[in-house]
Amino acid sequence: MVPGGAPYGLVRDGAIAIDGARIAWLGPKHKVPEDYAAWPRESASGALVTPALIDCHTHLVHGGNRASEWERRLQGESYAAIARSGGGILSTVAATRAASEDGLVASARKRLDDFTAQGLGTIEIKSGYGLDLENERKMLRAARRLGRESGVTVKTSFLGAHALPPEYAGRKDAYIRVITEEMLPAIAEEGLADYCDGFCETIAFSPADMRTVFEAARALGLGLRLHAEQLSNSGGAQMAAEMGALSCDHLEYLDADGIRAMARAGTRAVLLPGAFYFLREQRKPPVQALRDAGVGMALASDCNPGSSPLTSLLLAMNLGCTLFGLTPEEALAGITREAAAALGLEADRGTLGAGKIADLALWDVDHPAQLAYALGANPHRSQIRAGCWLT
Repeated sequence: MVPGGAPYGLVRDGAIAIDGARIAWLGPKHKVPEDYAAWPRESASGALVTPALIDCHTHLVHGGNRASEWERRLQGESYAAIARSGGGILSTVAATRAASEDGLVASARKRLDDFTAQGLGTIEIKSGYGLDLENERKMLRAARRLGRESGVTVKTSFLGAHALPPEYAGRKDAYIRVITEEMLPAIAEEGLADYCDGFCETIAFSPADMRTVFEAARALGLGLRLHAEQLSNSGGAQMAAEMGALSCDHLEYLDADGIRAMARAGTRAVLLPGAFYFLREQRKPPVQALRDAGVGMALASDCNPGSSPLTSLLLAMNLGCTLFGLTPEEALAGITREAAAALGLEADRGTLGAGKIADLALWDVDHPAQLAYALGANPHRSQIRAGCWLT
């Protein structure tokens, strides 16, 4: 799978030359340059080779679960009503604060292993269930450890503006000051986060709140990403795009102004069909309008305990096609090329090409569409990570 040309960028009967951690050449097998012809060979035996998959939006590190809230939603309560009654994010905050760093790593590693068993090579992990400096640090340290211990590339997002912690009830401005004056500087100094994220919604933080947070984060050199227009249209996506955000995520209520702003800025739309499905939402993101505007669409699991306990990017592909109307080719691009761009990693990952990092997934399928087709199947055969064949 390489960009351009045939559908999916597919090269039939292809070969890839790997030099160290990077791709040196790729193309049809009969055109292998003489410089590489004598190199040691490994046979993929007819497998489909794609970039290793990228999940660009997860809340993988957290304490506890929220199965009881899922039962309440099945009985008719809304996500917003549960959140207002003290459930939702704050129930996970309590469980995460009570957990040790080792405990968070151990529980998240089980979820990460589900992803890697289906070809994942890179994952983004957010904080946001600590909501104070000590516990946000703990979450981000756990995420960094997962990368070191698993060999997966882990990128981290500071999500302090996820919800208002109970100790700041009725004092949102004071909490925003804590984020901008204490939490962000400390986390940036320790190198714990690559990006700053926020939940811009009527039950969380306004565009003005997030602009304040983003200005502080940008000054510290962090990339910007935003949960936007999931439950209502607040104008957060337009604000984030105008500030140069890499991505805006969810987007069920995204309007034309937000789409235009994202198109101008090159901000990716990250679609999260797992949350849409699990919350039984009715309003879909404006996929055709995003297509028409040329906004790149990434696809992600949104793995989290409250609204998307999903640990399969292959299932996310199927949901993206079935629920949102993506084509299988768009879905595959959404968890490779567009996901890399949503993390600012497109120079090294997400497509196959000379100079790219040799993170590859091998699949036992006859055609790329099969990756999105079968519910619950896992045709992943093996993986090459930074040029090393995993066993």
